[in-house]
Amino acid sequence: MPLTFPTRGAMVAVLLSLGLGLGGCDALDPTGLFNEKYKPEAIPDTPADKLYSQGLAKMEDRDYEAASKSFDQLDKQYTYSDWSRKGLLMTAYANYEGAKYDDAINASKRYLQRHPASKDAAYAQYLMAMSQYKQIPDVTRDQERSERALVALQELVQKYPTSEYAADAKAKIQITRDQLAGKEMAVGRFYLEKRAFPAAINRFRDVVSKYQTTRHAEEALERLVEAYMALGLTAEAQTAAAVLGHNFPDSPWYKDAYALLQTGGLEPREEKGSWLSKIYRGVIGRTAAAE
Repeated sequence: MPLTFPTRGAMVAVLLSLGLGLGGCDALDPTGLFNEKYKPEAIPDTPADKLYSQGLAKMEDRDYEAASKSFDQLDKQYTYSDWSRKGLLMTAYANYEGAKYDDAINASKRYLQRHPASKDAAYAQYLMAMSQYKQIPDVTRDQERSERALVALQELVQKYPTSEYAADAKAKIQITRDQLAGKEMAVGRFYLEKRAFPAAINRFRDVVSKYQTTRHAEEALERLVEAYMALGLTAEAQTAAAVLGHNFPDSPWYKDAYALLQTGGLEPREEKGSWLSKIYRGVIGRTAAAE
C-alpha cells in the first residue's frame, strides 16, 4: 500500500487540536519556505514627460513599435489626464506610421469615445479613416475594407467639414467610390461574358445607381445597352444609350452604344419615366443645388 503524507494544512489542524501553537510548525519546516511572506514592491511610474519624450525619440528613429509602447504606457499610467489623451492619440499615430493599421483604428476609436469634443478629434477620425483606406484591396478581392474606408471618410467630412483634413477626405471618397464601382464592373463583365444578362444588368445598374460620378459610369451605361439588346429589351437599350449620349456626348462608349443600336435599326431615345432618367435627373439636380 503506497504511503501518503498529510498536507501542511492537515498538520496545522492536528496541532491546533492538540493545543499547540503554530510556532511549533518551524520544526516541521526547517527551511522556512512556508513562512515566507509576500512583500509587495511599489514600482514608481515613469514621469509623464519622460515617457512622451521617449516615444517621440522612437518615432524619430522610426521604431514605431517601441514608440507605440511608450505612448500606450503614458495612457495607462496617467489615465484621465491630458497626458493620457496625448498618449492615446500618439499611440494611434505611431501604429499608423508603423503600418499596424488595425491597432491604429482601435486606438483612434478609443480616443473618439473618450474625447469626442477634443480639438484633435478630427485628426483621430482622419487616422482611423486613413488606416482603413490604406488596406483597400484590388478589385478582384472582397471590398469590405473599401466600404469601411468610405464610411469613415464620409463621417470625417460630415462631422468635421471645416477641418484641414476634409479636402483630402473628399478626394479619397471619390477614389474609394471608384474602387467599389470597379468591383461591380468586374463582376458585371464576367456575367456579360457568360451571357448571364440579368445578373450583368444588376451589377451595371448598381454602378449607375450608386456611383454615377465615377469614371465607370460611361462604360456601365454602354454595357447596359449590350445586355438589354441581347435580351431584346430595345426600349431600355435606347434609353441607356440616350442617357449616355446626353451626359457623355464625346465618350467612346457612346459611339459604341450608338453603333450597336444601329445594327438593330434603332437610335437612342430616352423614356422619361425610366429608372435611368430619374437617376440622372437627380444627379443633375443635386449638382445644380451644390453650385
